[in-house]
Amino acid sequence: MPKQSHTLPLFHHRNGRLAAVLILLCTLFTAHAQQVAVKSNLLMFAGMAPNVGCEFVVGERSTIDLSVFGSKNVYGKQVETLGLQPEYRYWFNGRPMTREFVGIAALGVSYNIRWGERVFEGDAAGAGITFGYAFNLGKRWNIEAYGGFGAVYFKHRQYYSFDHYDETDESNTIKANAKGYKLLPIKLGVSISYILK
Repeated sequence: MPKQSHTLPLFHHRNGRLAAVLILLCTLFTAHAQQVAVKSNLLMFAGMAPNVGCEFVVGERSTIDLSVFGSKNVYGKQVETLGLQPEYRYWFNGRPMTREFVGIAALGVSYNIRWGERVFEGDAAGAGITFGYAFNLGKRWNIEAYGGFGAVYFKHRQYYSFDHYDETDESNTIKANAKGYKLLPIKLGVSISYILK
């Protein structure tokens, strides 16, 4: 009998909550922000991971960036992800959203990946430091290039597709059999942004 694929709890139960939290945060920041931009990471789009973000000026040299992304069946491979990337940015030249910045970024992602016969289903969270540069293309358009590394903690269920592994606990959630830390890119991209106000 073929193994039935489990849907990750984030996709099934938490995606509505994630969207509601993101909308609430964006609404709160927009009400108090001096300047707001919407953006999208073009590198993630090239990797078949649609994404959208908002950046809010919260101080003379400070911004808060909130981005959400997801993917499904990347280049024909069985890959599902859903994640959130918040970041605090400090701008060195005294004008936010212009020139060089350093950031403290976090990452939260839920994933379901089939790599050959191996399957990985779980969640990861991490934090790290980013560096970047924003090029002003006009009054309202920017292009940003950035990258950063950090520590990422993962907890997932790992098995081979032919194992028919479907061990769950009382709440019918997946039991993890692998966990640990890795040094990975926290945020990497080239984004285009449009300044709303």
